[in-house]
Amino acid sequence: MNGTNHSGGFSYTYSAEEQAQVRRIRDKYTTTSPEEDKLSRLRRLDAGVTQAAQTVALIFGVLGSLILGLGMSLIMTELASILSIPPALATALGLLLGILGGALACLAYPVYHAIVKHRRKKLAPQILLLADELLKQ
Repeated sequence: MNGTNHSGGFSYTYSAEEQAQVRRIRDKYTTTSPEEDKLSRLRRLDAGVTQAAQTVALIFGVLGSLILGLGMSLIMTELASILSIPPALATALGLLLGILGGALACLAYPVYHAIVKHRRKKLAPQILLLADELLKQ
């Protein structure tokens, strides 16, 4: 930033990077046109279709992996003896937990697609209406 005195006042010159930063801050406080509002709403709706599905699928995958790991730990480590579980029961419980955890982890992908399909069907009218309005302009 440079300051020079011109007839009793100052004149400032900002670098291109500073000017870009000033514009970004200014844009936050200016009103947007209806088209920009519609486009941002369209983007938000479109992103919302997959975000919920990703969250649920991630939860299924992580929980399934943790349960699978617990089952493997019961069978392969000293966890059963630390918890005072008889070896035969620990093996049976470990197998059961391993199968359950593997099944949950395997369900993550189909659950993701089911949620995306359901959300697309639910949000399709709104998204298509907004897209048609934006394309007509």
